Amino acid sequence: MSTRSDVDALVVGAGIAGLGAARELERRGAEVLLVEAEDAPGGVMRTDEVDGYRIERGPSSLLLRAPLLRGLERMGLADALVRAAPASRSRWLLRQGRLLEVPLGALGLMRTPLLSGAAKRRLLREPFVARGDGRDETVAEFVTRRLGAELVDALVGPFLTGVYAGDERQLGAEAVFPALVRAEREHGSLVAGLLASALRRRDRGRAGTFSWPGGLGELARALAAGLRSEPRYATRVRRIESIDAGFRVAIASRGGSEEWVVRRLVMATPAAVASDLLRGIAAEAAAWIDSIEYAPLATVGFGAGSDAFRRKSPGFGFLVPRGEGRGLLGCLFISELFSDRAPPERRLLHCMLGGVRTPEVVDLDDSEIAALASEELDGPLGLAAPLDALQVRRWPRAVAQPKPGHAAGLRDARARLVARGPIALAGGYTDGVSVADSFASGVAAAAQLAPAG
Repeated sequence: MSTRSDVDALVVGAGIAGLGAARELERRGAEVLLVEAEDAPGGVMRTDEVDGYRIERGPSSLLLRAPLLRGLERMGLADALVRAAPASRSRWLLRQGRLLEVPLGALGLMRTPLLSGAAKRRLLREPFVARGDGRDETVAEFVTRRLGAELVDALVGPFLTGVYAGDERQLGAEAVFPALVRAEREHGSLVAGLLASALRRRDRGRAGTFSWPGGLGELARALAAGLRSEPRYATRVRRIESIDAGFRVAIASRGGSEEWVVRRLVMATPAAVASDLLRGIAAEAAAWIDSIEYAPLATVGFGAGSDAFRRKSPGFGFLVPRGEGRGLLGCLFISELFSDRAPPERRLLHCMLGGVRTPEVVDLDDSEIAALASEELDGPLGLAAPLDALQVRRWPRAVAQPKPGHAAGLRDARARLVARGPIALAGGYTDGVSVADSFASGVAAAAQLAPAG
């Protein structure tokens, strides 16, 4: 085993959080080494070419919230982003076998058939609801208290199915909707808090849904290619020890084993990996990280002819609320959004199944998963011809499920780790599961370790 000393900053994990951390550390003047266990950057953000289709393994699009947009602008990458077609503004829910359009904005909420008249009147009373504290509440408890139970079942629950593959009765309000919980705590109501935020004219990023030419896997490659030091792929961290100079890190790669001494460390891996590597540094923090649950997920990429459906395809796609399906969580019409994702006259669908609602789906074989998805698409879409199952993937630990108290637990874990040295956490289990949130967590981790940059 060889020893390399004086590695300034080590980032473990080259998903979007690790890439964000590495690029931000370099911007602040640090010498950075990025290591990744897989053979390419991006984590779940990978794009596969299958029979002329471009299929995303993980997220299919991204939102340009401020930290992500500003980061891409600084890197000279923002101008290459591809905006989704106008169809992306049309989103649907399955309700009693029928697809109903999701309302956009306050006026849409007042007009939608997804809510009863009583529910709409309840929304108007929100500014007069007594101030509470959502930090220890589930999403369902928080939204019910402020906006009424019907909104939870009709809109919030299905939305969280699409984002978290989770259950609003278990997910923590502060972790999932931090801005809303803060708005109530600081201003007494959601309306007052959101109005105050709007008046401050905070940087909100760029509206719309986006991808990258060739898919999000290519965005990950572009982020990695811009690093001054080439990332080390197919490289696993085996052990981390806290020492006076920082950390002693043992790694293994195709070239053999090495041992490094690093001054600063960013852990941008899934929770289970971070917990295992940090157990010897801060056992209580590692135990809390290990307690974070994940929802399993299976995805199916379907190819279809332009005349495959008897009914009109629903824009961006649709989500399936609890009780409406046996395994399907939702389906996205990727080629309706980005024209380069399917061959001419063909369509690409991306279906999601399982989650906390039906975790057993991931144990089915490929043909059973594809058949289940196809069967559940038939009702709302009316299949006129068989779909081509292009790719089936399983993610036994796909999406973190932050519970009530998650934010407080994360603060405590971070404090325990910092007490042992300059170490920061980033990734989808920390501050949000979206691409934008994960990138922002990496940028924040870099700022924590290099605040003077």
